[in-house]
Parts: sequence; C-alpha cells; structure tokens
Amino acid sequence: MRRQTKGWLAAHGVRPRRRLGQSFLVAEGIARRIVEAAGVAAGDLVVEVGPGAGALTEPLLGRAGHLLAIEVDPRLHGLLVERFGRPAHATWVLGDALTYPYRTEVHRLAAGRRALAVANLPYAVATPILLRLLECGPLFDRLILMLQREVAGRVTAAPGGKAYGPLTLAVQARAAARRLFGVPPSAFHPRPAVASTVVEFRPYREPPVPPGEWPAVEAVVRSAFGRRRKILRQALAGPGTGLTPDRAGAILEAAGIDGRRRGETLSLQEFRRVAQEMLAAGAAVALRGAGREVAPAEAGRGT
Repeated sequence: MRRQTKGWLAAHGVRPRRRLGQSFLVAEGIARRIVEAAGVAAGDLVVEVGPGAGALTEPLLGRAGHLLAIEVDPRLHGLLVERFGRPAHATWVLGDALTYPYRTEVHRLAAGRRALAVANLPYAVATPILLRLLECGPLFDRLILMLQREVAGRVTAAPGGKAYGPLTLAVQARAAARRLFGVPPSAFHPRPAVASTVVEFRPYREPPVPPGEWPAVEAVVRSAFGRRRKILRQALAGPGTGLTPDRAGAILEAAGIDGRRRGETLSLQEFRRVAQEMLAAGAAVALRGAGREVAPAEAGRGT
C-alpha cells in the first residue's frame, strides 16, 4: 500500500502539506482493523473526515450502505474520484469538515439508518472536528477516530492526572470514550513524529450534563484549570469571576466540595454541582462568555 499511495499522490501532484497535517495511512491491516472496530454493516451511513488517499475509504466502501467522505484538499478529492469513481452509495464532498452541516446532511443521508463516523483525523484540527461531531449527540451511534496518542490520553483521562483537563470534560459531557489500540508512526507516509491511538466514542442519548447547562459548567471548568496550581477557592476567585475567595469557598461548600481541592481532582458531576450553586448564589457574572472548547497544542498529522 505504501508504494501504491506514493504513486497515486505523485500522479496527482500531491506533496503532503505540513500545514494541513497530511500524513497518509499506508498500513492495510490497520485500516481493516479500524473498520472492524467500527462494526460497519451494510445498512449504515458512514462519515469519513479527511479520507486522504483512501486507505480507509476502500474497506468502508465495501461494507457501508452509504459513505459520505469529506475532503478539504481539491487534489485529494480528485484522487478519490479517479480512484473510486462515483458509485451510487458514495457522496464525495469537497469541503471543510470544520464548517460542514453534519446535523442536516447526516440526518438527510441516514434516512433512519444508523450513522457512524470512522476517520483518521487530520491532527492539526482533530480536536475541533471531534467536538463538532460530538455536538451532534445521538445523531451518531458511534465514532471510531484515530488521534494523536497524547490527545487520546486527554480525552480518556481520569481525574487527578496531568492529562485531565477541559478537553476531557468537554468529551465526557457528550460521550463515553475508550482507547482501542495504538498505531505506530511506521503505518504512515510520510512518517510522523508522533504515535497514534484509535479511540471509540459512544455519544450519550441522555448526556450527564444537559446541553443547556454546559456553558455554565464549561465556564467553571475554565476558571478552575486557568489557575491550575491554585486551590479551588482561589482559582474561582478574582476579576474573571467577580468572586472573593470567601464567597467562592462558600459556594464550593454548598456544592459539597472542599475548597482546598484543585480542579484536576473534580469529576464532571462535581463541576456541574459547582456551576449550579454559583448560579443559585447569583454569581452569574462568573458564568458569562463561555466559549467553544479550545484545541490544545497538537503536533501536525492527518490523513
């Protein structure tokens, strides 16, 4: 597969772009293993983000009821069309996965069928794409995604460790995540400087934090981790929240949280209780302006 991939790329004048995090899967066994892990069946709609040269696309086409492949690079889009043609059960989209209207288009194409996302995500934009997919909630039955190993560690981390942080909690609020297997740099062309991990996400039908509550919870999470070395009663105080340490401590006590703890020790439900108590105490100023999850620094690599 490595030799074939190099030939296809050369024929279409494609030189991997570091800016796009382009590195292409060339291990056929890994591609098959990913598709098997997803449990793709004949009736499924499968969304592939960043198909690249088609390592995952080929086995997905052979098993899915319909494949929706979204590629931002026109050179690679042309490669895919030339390589696979335009079968009736495939939709090739030349577009940006960061702005693609998943809710409407996936719902339309699925037409009542199970929808899956199976992809080797471009690492430069993996986190925002992941969160966009998870924001679709139970629209997707399952997501099987390859991520940089360090990012996979963050999205599956438990409280108390260095990897645990805002990204962990943003994922936990939307889906159950577990690591499936590792993928070495040798499985790609060109060889990246980082290892990879395939992760399964199962979106919740009834999320542990209702979507309407998440902005307030996210604001508390950001305050706690923005001053990670400080205990919570200090981390939640200051100009950014409008709280004094004493008031923050009282709110934490009402939530059943020891104010001497640090943010990385709190579970998602504990952060939710703090947000609820802050709102109940009239500390809404502390919860304004919660934005989207910010992607952590990631090494470039993609499909």
